[in-house]
Amino acid sequence: MPELPEVETVRRGLLPVLQGAVIESAEARRPDLRWPLPDNFVERLAGRRVEAVGRRAKYLLADLDGGEVLILHLGMSGSIRIEGAAVKGRPGLFHHPRAEPGAHDHVVFHLAGGATITFNDPRRFGAMLLVPYDHMDSHPLLRSLGPEPLGNTFHAEYLAKALAGRRTTLKAALLDQKLVAGLGNIYVCEALHRAHLSPLRLAGTLATKTGAPTAEAEALVAAIRDVLRAAILAGGSSLRDHKQVNGELGYFQHAFKVYDREGAPCPTFHCKGHVQRIVQGGRSTFYCASCQR
Repeated sequence: MPELPEVETVRRGLLPVLQGAVIESAEARRPDLRWPLPDNFVERLAGRRVEAVGRRAKYLLADLDGGEVLILHLGMSGSIRIEGAAVKGRPGLFHHPRAEPGAHDHVVFHLAGGATITFNDPRRFGAMLLVPYDHMDSHPLLRSLGPEPLGNTFHAEYLAKALAGRRTTLKAALLDQKLVAGLGNIYVCEALHRAHLSPLRLAGTLATKTGAPTAEAEALVAAIRDVLRAAILAGGSSLRDHKQVNGELGYFQHAFKVYDREGAPCPTFHCKGHVQRIVQGGRSTFYCASCQR
């Protein structure tokens, strides 16, 4: 499933084409994705201007004139293809067809000016919803999300307070979307390695007895921010389904330190350990037991 860097990469690819554009018409080639499409979905989108293109956790948000927001989730295998767009008068430089239209092109947005945005989702775990802007904070998909890991409200003091007294593992805590939004398995593994913290460590150990952040909490926040920023710059990680909107693969997977590198020497300087794979909560965890404590 695409994680925060992949979704942010898609948002940035959509921004110059979709923000400020008018949706001339929309096609819904099936009535549902993960859930049924909203009532009168096509009719409600026709003629609407997209005022802003944002992201919350792993959700893409398109603010529409008229007070509604289109929420889009890529699911397990969803991707977006932009065709017919010209950026700064240079057609096709940043956006070009990734593939010919296929059986899994489920929703198509036709923009005034000729560009099309197509949502392709072979497994149909993606979703599209239309929600009143004033109800966004209370929507079931968004209301319980924690702070954005790249935002100002995510810092060592917050993390220590959120983890204080927790007896769960650090890996499990960081995957809790109520604690921090948008983190997934890949980037938690990478951030823990950068911070030299074991995924098996008790989460509560990152707070002192008074609830203040430890040095480890400070290091973890910095590692999370660093790994996410690096992944966004690399266009995300292309392991199975993720591609950028211009059809190119993200390449952060080539910079993985531990994820999917079982048996490889630990890349930490002077560490003589090797990357191990264990299973936590049904997911693979990759780490170095020698330098992650």
